[in-house]
Formats: sequence, structure tokens, C-alpha cells
Amino acid sequence: MKYQTKGTCSTSIDLEVENGKIKFVEFFGGCNGNLKGIASLVTGMNVDDAISKLKGIRCGFKATSCPDQLAHALEQYKNSNC
Repeated sequence: MKYQTKGTCSTSIDLEVENGKIKFVEFFGGCNGNLKGIASLVTGMNVDDAISKLKGIRCGFKATSCPDQLAHALEQYKNSNC
């Protein structure tokens, strides 16, 4: 699935989920090293666990962040596959 981010330096996120677990995440744009780290940390994680850990994280004075946008992408994935 490809998710278009809103309000962040990254422009989009590609992700794959299999059997309720995150199989692959790739951010486009943004802080390359940090986003590779986040992608590596959530790979293999249960979707609900990742959402609960990442949702609501803010970047400075912004209302969102790249991790928060990943949580939104995962929620969209869940809602479209129910």
C-alpha cells in the first residue's frame, strides 16, 4: 500500500502487512537515517502495537510527525482490510 503523508517532510510511505504484522516499510523524503531506523524497528511488529506506540507523536510544533503518519497509514490499512 502507498500512503500520501500530510504535514511532514516525508512525502509518502510504502508498506506491506501480512497476517497482522508489518512486513515492510519505506519512507520517501524526510530524515533518511531516522526513518530507516523507524522502519527497521516496526518490521515484524503487530499492526495494533505499532499504532499504539506511534500515534500522536509530534515533530516540533507540527501537529503530526513521520511516525504519526505511519500510524495513520496503518489505520487506513486496517480499515480497508476489515
